Amino acid sequence: MPEPEFDYEGAFDEDYLHFYVEILHRRTDSDIELIWQRLGLEPGMEVLDLACGHGRITNRLAQRGCLMTGLDSSEFFLQLARQDAQDREVSVEYVHGDMRDLPWSGRFDRIINWFSAFGYFDDEENQRVLAQAAAALKPGGRLAIETLSFAYLLRHFSQSSVVQRGDDFMIDQHRLDLLTSRVFTERTIVRDGRTRRVPFFVRLFTYTELRERLLAAGFTQVSGYGADQAPLTLDSRRMIVIAQR
Repeated sequence: MPEPEFDYEGAFDEDYLHFYVEILHRRTDSDIELIWQRLGLEPGMEVLDLACGHGRITNRLAQRGCLMTGLDSSEFFLQLARQDAQDREVSVEYVHGDMRDLPWSGRFDRIINWFSAFGYFDDEENQRVLAQAAAALKPGGRLAIETLSFAYLLRHFSQSSVVQRGDDFMIDQHRLDLLTSRVFTERTIVRDGRTRRVPFFVRLFTYTELRERLLAAGFTQVSGYGADQAPLTLDSRRMIVIAQR
């Protein structure tokens, strides 16, 4: 069966930032503190931000003294990240690449994959992402994945959502496939007098399933949490999984 349609360029472009920038801005400070504490970060550590986007986390961790590398498939986002790093007067290595094929082996102390940036491929390729992350870590290094909790989604699933910014609208129509644990989204962007369609999907995981996949990828210890360092419960909207190589 062919893979469903996924407009990668359309899903992660300037329109994405237009509608999400306020949401991302509100959570950035808390994200930085949470990442710092959960991963035990220290100045001088080599850290990879995997799917770094426009560098909102990468550059701030660089300001705290981490030796940051950011990888993303969007050259548009990377250009914004590089400009922001320059404005903040920090040095960051930004790489245009694919998380399924990382060019590093045993380099990083920590890897961050934040804000539902995992699960955009089929199961075999999603597993390859985890294996590539394990290979890129030093022995004892840690990976942090932050994503939507599948248990929460099942209890609160909505078939549609709307984000409005001024006269612009981002309208999402969702379909949950329980056979694949994927949420398929048909996004309609209405902005500046134009309308366009953006299809994409994300594969969601229970903590137990993701833990087993991480262990199979070469990690030795896995733990799970809710947001804000709280225990993971049925009411946890977000799930944080920490895996040690």
